Amino acid sequence: MKRFDNQINAGSMADIAFLLLIFFLVTTTIDVDKGITVKLPPWTEEENTIILSQKNVFPVKVNSNNELLVRGEVIPIARLKERAIEFIINPNQRPDMPNSPKKAIVSLQNDRGTNYETYISVYNELKAAYNQIWEEEALKRYGKAYENLNQEAKRAIRKDIPLVISEAEPTDFALK
Repeated sequence: MKRFDNQINAGSMADIAFLLLIFFLVTTTIDVDKGITVKLPPWTEEENTIILSQKNVFPVKVNSNNELLVRGEVIPIARLKERAIEFIINPNQRPDMPNSPKKAIVSLQNDRGTNYETYISVYNELKAAYNQIWEEEALKRYGKAYENLNQEAKRAIRKDIPLVISEAEPTDFALK
């Protein structure tokens, strides 16, 4: 009498597993975090010393307590965008601010103890200031939103109002 052998033929199981692995590797997309896109100057061995007029520099310092010191005044992050726009555009032609948006430089300096969230919030507010200025200029020049302009028109606006955010080396300082 022959006994029944209850075995499963697993010869093709490895092939099926391999095919599934290949399928999932090929069809899966991997999201890549882009971070903050910043155009860096080209590397050079020489030290370039540029002398800037203080009236053209908008200093923003963030201490380890995440407090902002803007042009010698402690302000909340919520007011940073408004102050940056006023500095860059200088609508009242104040003598202590730049004569033209082309000359405006935003200088951002953080303390080593600054929270990353605060750094991102400050950077976003400064970028939002430029975005609002570009949007207003696009509406004034072309009667369209900045986003709806062609590349040539966008370049023309950015040429007249360049985004210049200079990031200085982090330091250890506190607001007194």
